[in-house]
Amino acid sequence: MPCPYAELFIYQLEGRLDPQTVIEAGAYLGHWQEEGSAFLFFSAPMPSVVDAVLRWQPHLRLIDSTHMPYDQWQGAAGIEQVGRFHIVAPWHAAPAEATEAGQIPILLDPGLVFGAGTHPTTRDCLTALELAADCGRPKAVMDLGTGTGILALAAARRLQARVLAVDLNFLAARTAARNVRLNRLEDRILTAQARAEDAVDGPADLVVANLHGQAMLRTMEAPGFRRKRWFILSGLMRSDAKEARRRLSVLGIATREEWIRDGVWHTYYAENRSPLEPSNP
Repeated sequence: MPCPYAELFIYQLEGRLDPQTVIEAGAYLGHWQEEGSAFLFFSAPMPSVVDAVLRWQPHLRLIDSTHMPYDQWQGAAGIEQVGRFHIVAPWHAAPAEATEAGQIPILLDPGLVFGAGTHPTTRDCLTALELAADCGRPKAVMDLGTGTGILALAAARRLQARVLAVDLNFLAARTAARNVRLNRLEDRILTAQARAEDAVDGPADLVVANLHGQAMLRTMEAPGFRRKRWFILSGLMRSDAKEARRRLSVLGIATREEWIRDGVWHTYYAENRSPLEPSNP
């Protein structure tokens, strides 16, 4: 199949888009909400559609519009090899027999969401999953900040685990769900839109969290965090990484491995030998 995104036309709006917004233009690809800004994505220029949205929701204001090739936005998502994981976009998918013995194939359509396997934090999380496979093989995994769902897919395939994949961003949660269906893993992976610090109270053996600093620190404060056995924590820059490691130590959670990429990105693989049991009601 050809790449459906080729060219992106991005409209940045000031304000929060009404969650009930329905855009029926055929070129509409989705939207991304970040704090006080909304980003509308189209595969063709759609100023009239954007004008209609602004008329319907007068609290919004057009800030900027941008046109760029999809490769520039996503970083040439296509084929990535990370250890045993063979990550292929559907429009580059090779016949099944072309995958070498021992490789773990993952079909990934990143759409407009970052996380195609190229970022150092994603690659280090995939490496850490290999360690988890050798350390008790967790049966239940929680992927917080799932993005495209790549780490949830890898956990389901490599660990044969049940996975809860969570992201606060609706577009990310929808993209992850699409990738779960693409890989026919609906029986193992459940996707949800939720805050990481709320979801972490659920049951799991392994927490995989690729989050920005403050979201990570809030998640580590949740009571459910210390009830888990294994942790893969990533997305941390220097100052937040130092604080995260301090908090792991305070909680009695031992850091087993650490990766630092480009002097900036930190990833921890940690183990809690005495996880707290949930209190009885």
